[in-house]
Amino acid sequence: MVRILKPMDAVWLLNERGDTPAHVGCLIECTPPPDAGPGFLLDVVARWRKRTTFVEPFNLRPRMVPLPRWEVVPDDEIDLDYHLRHSALPRPGSQRELGVLVSRLHSHPLDRNRPLWECHVIEGLADGRFAVYFKVHHSQLDGVAGLRAIGRTLTADPDAVDHPPIWADRHRAERAAADRDRGAQGAPAGGDGGSAVARAPRRGVERIRRVGGSTRAVTRLLGDQVREVARPRDPGRAVPFRTPTTVFNGGIHAPRRYATQHLPMDRMRTMAKAAGVTVNDLFLTLCGSALRRYLTEIDALPDRDLVAALPVSVRDAADQGGGNAITFIHGRLGVDVADPCERLQAVSASTRIAKDLLAPVPSSAMDTYTLFLMGPYISQLAVGLGAHVKPMHNLVVSNVPGPPEQRYLDGATVDCIFPLSLLFDGQALNVTAVSYAGTFCIGFTGCRDSLPSMQRLAVYWGEAADDLEQGLGLTAREAEAVA
Repeated sequence: MVRILKPMDAVWLLNERGDTPAHVGCLIECTPPPDAGPGFLLDVVARWRKRTTFVEPFNLRPRMVPLPRWEVVPDDEIDLDYHLRHSALPRPGSQRELGVLVSRLHSHPLDRNRPLWECHVIEGLADGRFAVYFKVHHSQLDGVAGLRAIGRTLTADPDAVDHPPIWADRHRAERAAADRDRGAQGAPAGGDGGSAVARAPRRGVERIRRVGGSTRAVTRLLGDQVREVARPRDPGRAVPFRTPTTVFNGGIHAPRRYATQHLPMDRMRTMAKAAGVTVNDLFLTLCGSALRRYLTEIDALPDRDLVAALPVSVRDAADQGGGNAITFIHGRLGVDVADPCERLQAVSASTRIAKDLLAPVPSSAMDTYTLFLMGPYISQLAVGLGAHVKPMHNLVVSNVPGPPEQRYLDGATVDCIFPLSLLFDGQALNVTAVSYAGTFCIGFTGCRDSLPSMQRLAVYWGEAADDLEQGLGLTAREAEAVA
């Protein structure tokens, strides 16, 4: 069976170059169980190496001619020793040393002659801790699909041992087989089949009506976007291509920098409630605060606000598949506002406008809308002009829900799940957050050559949270309590 790529999945492959690898990843930091012996991690890796039956998309490789499509690689042709690697930091490894290693691993493109994923088990962290860095091509999993796959791989049972790794998720394989069987069986014979035939014309009319309504909604929204780009009417609205050119919007090179930050979800929720905004608005505002300080220090603060592209998942809650199911809105980051509380309100107003604009577009039209919205940006990248024309946005900021409860990996406690993302020419910084088990985990992925001392952004983000708490009249202890 030929698996032709969906347009939005093919985009990530078609615009990939050696210096702009299009994979995403996650860094899972773990603490071994109290009774773990010195060979604990060796045993985990040894058990994983025995898992040589692969489920989609971890057995797929791309073929681009004559059409972008997936080719299934037989299990006996997949070299697990290539995909699964065991590394070690000099003991006791610090967070900085872990960040340096992960930055290097994240810089290299995936081999298109093989399935597009790698898993690195990294030992040597202080106190016997270890990490797992996993990367997969964005054409196969977006952020939500990737976190769901990770969530199924980890377990809520601290005593579970030999849980299948991500490439060998048996439950997922069983569900896929059942879905294929149901599809092969088709409609039942008899009265139901006859009624289905009778309903076909009515369904066709309904489908045409839905397509017509979707087209009108998409056309109205895109027309509004074009008019706003040409002649802005609302100063509080973030508009693509109405952006300043900053240090984040030049050419990029392959080496990456990576930094992390985290904050208790209780503090995030309490600040958001005190200000009457969402947690995501708060996250964007703290990004704006950190960016304002960073740009001021390197004497590169623009005279206008930054515009962030904000991915929005349109994946159904029951959809456990791969590929991409996202669209984008645009939001302000408030770097032109000095007061953190005023910045928060400006950001919140901007995201409300963006959500209201997107609301009329039905889910059936999201792919069409996204292709038309991002078409100019995709075209710029395709012809190599991403760093030489007006940027559509200054950076991408994303917030992805992770497992809400504590998870374990073969008895080891999963402490944090940090995301890593991708960059393209004209977009040298990505900030992505994952909420996991009461912790808000943030990953800063940047171009090493474009952003000096990028790790300061992570530090400034944490300090911005302290400043905003003070501005909202909250003490640190009050902010840690759920209101």
